Amino acid sequence: MSEPQLPPSVERVLRPLPRLIFASRWLQLPLYLGLIVAQAVYVGYFMIELWHLVEAALGNKDALQALVDSIGYKTSAPVGSLNETIIMLVVLALIDVVMISNLLIMVIVGGYETFVSRLNLEGHRDQPEWLDHVNASTLKVKLALSIIGISSIHLLKTFINADNYSDRTLVAQTVIHITFLLSAMAIAYTDKLMSGGHSGHHGGH
Repeated sequence: MSEPQLPPSVERVLRPLPRLIFASRWLQLPLYLGLIVAQAVYVGYFMIELWHLVEAALGNKDALQALVDSIGYKTSAPVGSLNETIIMLVVLALIDVVMISNLLIMVIVGGYETFVSRLNLEGHRDQPEWLDHVNASTLKVKLALSIIGISSIHLLKTFINADNYSDRTLVAQTVIHITFLLSAMAIAYTDKLMSGGHSGHHGGH
């Protein structure tokens, strides 16, 4: 038995609504463009910090003070030159910027590919490996792992510079990091259950 056909006039009324709803995904485009601008700001910050590190290594006192203020390093004696702790904290800060930049790339590229429109990168020599199997579930897991990495860097910076933080701050950051770990494990486990459920469903048919 054939399905009932809608009158042409009714079909014309219904058709624009799904088209409008589908086109609404492009409202996310300004958000991703904004994240690209944020990425550019992070690149600028990275280059400034790197330049200060090089200048401080060459004996520039102003650059050294800028680094000390940036990383929140405090000591009872004046800082006259670069030391291992300052270098380590600055390098960790630079790694932190890189990891946040990676997180932004995942959100921008993966989010656009998943929720807005295809990038048609199949076969492109510069296509990132993780884009081969990106979807909403894998994107959530990758984002969670990236956040854990960023949290680890922050926690390491805090413990290296522990004299300038209260015990309450140290405990709070540790608890937050553990919470991130548990959340990522829960997300990964949920994704595994959902993937297994889909596989079983398709196998049954």
